Amino acid sequence: MSDAVHAAIQNEIDQNPVVLFMKGTPVFPQCGFSARVTQILSHMGVPFKGVNVLEDPEIRDGIKTFSNWPTIPQLYVKGEFVGGCDIVSEMFQAGELSALLAEKGVPHTVE
Repeated sequence: MSDAVHAAIQNEIDQNPVVLFMKGTPVFPQCGFSARVTQILSHMGVPFKGVNVLEDPEIRDGIKTFSNWPTIPQLYVKGEFVGGCDIVSEMFQAGELSALLAEKGVPHTVE
């Protein structure tokens, strides 16, 4: 991964309290896993930035190296890598995602 790609990814994470590296956009997710995480965040009323990895192959490959995580989507909250679709779904169902958001001071409406 180039320094420019690493810097671009780090900038997105630094500038946005909640950022989802995903396939597609929050309005038009282009894979079921990205759609599921978008649905969870939207249901919880979490403001988040979606980064469409399909628009840039370097970001798409780079985010996997950056996080050392092989799949997309990838959720970051206040600079911390949370996980992919399965982890986010499990955390949501267990109430752990709401607890994490509250701990990090991220506004959300659903407990």
